[in-house]
Order: sequence, then structure tokens, then C-alpha cells
Amino acid sequence: MSPEWISVAKSAQVPEGGTLQVSCGKEILCLFRIRGQVYATQDTCTHGAASLSEGYVEGEEIECPFHQGLFHIPTGKAVGKPCIVDLRIFEVKEADDEVSIKGCES
Repeated sequence: MSPEWISVAKSAQVPEGGTLQVSCGKEILCLFRIRGQVYATQDTCTHGAASLSEGYVEGEEIECPFHQGLFHIPTGKAVGKPCIVDLRIFEVKEADDEVSIKGCES
């Protein structure tokens, strides 16, 4: 059985160049909008217990608010120390003013 799409936000809630923390099943995710495209990653930094939704977006990267580690948003790759473990990313669909995620733990 394939995972279902879960609606997590209205499109207008995800700011261009910003973040939005959302719940998806049992998971807390961070949504990002870069050049009109919405991306979703786990919200918790892999280096510490920081919420990435409180971080700083620059281009396609999110900077962790605790230790300034960097992640590439579209791929989840850790690209700046002290972060070395990649983020989990999620499939996103945007339609009818809704942002939906596939692959969340329910």
C-alpha cells in the first residue's frame, strides 16, 4: 500500500524565501518556498535539537539557528559544518491552494 497524500497547509501560508512548520501525521516538518516551488524536510536539525523553521533561508540553503550548520533544501544534503547528516526530505504536491505531503509517518 503506497503512502497517501496529507494536506498540511494552504499555499499562501508558505512564504517565498521563508519557512513554515507543519505537522504531517506524527512528524513535524518544515516547508520552504524557493522561486515558487515548495519543498519539505524534517524540521529538526540532524546536529542538534533545533527547529529549522526558526532558521535562515539564503538561496537554496537553510542555516540552523543553533550552530549555523547548512543544508541544501531541495536535496536535504548537509553542506555546512557542524552538520554532516542529511535531512529527510518529503514529496510535495501543490494543487487547489493546498500543500500536501506524501510519506509521513501516521
